[in-house]
Amino acid sequence: MIKRIWTGHRPLVIAVSAIAVVAILAASLLLVAASGGTARASATPSATATAIPSPTDSPTPFISPTPTPDLGPTPLPAGMAYADLDGVAAPVDLAHRLPLALMIDDQQQARPQSGISSASIVYQAPADGDADRYMFVFQEGTATDIGPVRSARPYYVYWAAEYKAMYGHFGGDANALQRVIPAMAKNIYNMDDLNGGSCPYRRITTRVSPHNAYTTSASLVSCLVKKGYPATYQNLPTRPFKGDLPVIERPASQVISIAYPTGAVGYQFDPTSDSYLRLVSGKPEIDPANKQQVFGRSIIVMYQTVSIDPYSEYDHARPDVANVGSGKALIFQEGSQIVATWKKASNTDLTRFYDSSGAEIELVRGEIFIQSIPTTYKVTVQ
Repeated sequence: MIKRIWTGHRPLVIAVSAIAVVAILAASLLLVAASGGTARASATPSATATAIPSPTDSPTPFISPTPTPDLGPTPLPAGMAYADLDGVAAPVDLAHRLPLALMIDDQQQARPQSGISSASIVYQAPADGDADRYMFVFQEGTATDIGPVRSARPYYVYWAAEYKAMYGHFGGDANALQRVIPAMAKNIYNMDDLNGGSCPYRRITTRVSPHNAYTTSASLVSCLVKKGYPATYQNLPTRPFKGDLPVIERPASQVISIAYPTGAVGYQFDPTSDSYLRLVSGKPEIDPANKQQVFGRSIIVMYQTVSIDPYSEYDHARPDVANVGSGKALIFQEGSQIVATWKKASNTDLTRFYDSSGAEIELVRGEIFIQSIPTTYKVTVQ
């Protein structure tokens, strides 16, 4: 039979017998929070966060995920493991699956995006003009629809290289295609529809081009085999994770707003599920792939220098996000804010986050949203 269980992040569909389901659910009560180049210009924000009123739109009701309690060093049930990217307990084959990183459109015609609620890590950063762009990185989560898929940008390639991920995109700017992707050939598994075939991609008819390229987790995994790419995570370093605070220790509320030019991205803390419900332009974000409210467990704001890419095409002024070096970060989890420092030693090193004492910050198990912004974007917190 097919059972859907919560693992502190999102439901996973697992084919098991009825007896196995009971065993896994009983053992899951004992899940634990076990965890524990040349630098470019650093970014330092010019202003601290200020208070704002709560958004008027409250999130649509959804089934709250069951948090993973911190019960001590109890081993996971047989066949289960903690996922490399977000620390969620999942079947071993999914927990150590090769990360699938997809470039995703965020122009008005592209919203709402599909698959965002099933990603392990979501990046959002400035793109051309006043637009921004996403990169969804999947590991244990599975989505029946992912898109709209768009073109590559150099700084996203470097983020994908942190996980030696499959990097899915539709072409890209000149710098990404001619310099960065070839230089990262040993650090990513390239899946470009416009340069190598459309193995996992399709065009839908309900949206206009170029906002209509989509794929699925199943198609991507199938294409890994056709391309001769590995199926599993390549033994790279991971971040530290932890389980949830007891409900009584969680603040009643926290509201965050990040002022991207295309519309503010908001997060409302829900103490019951120990999660942040995500809003876009003041409205709850619903994933069309599964009709679920989008939520995150750790929200990370990275202040990063944004300049004009010197390798831009003749008639373009492409942005360049300096994601190597260090800078200020704000980490929001369990209703609290941590003023932190992000550090990335080279284009292929994992970006890590440290508190004021220099200790690496443990992230709550579950979906991570990384919001990359220049110092001119306003972040407000209540």
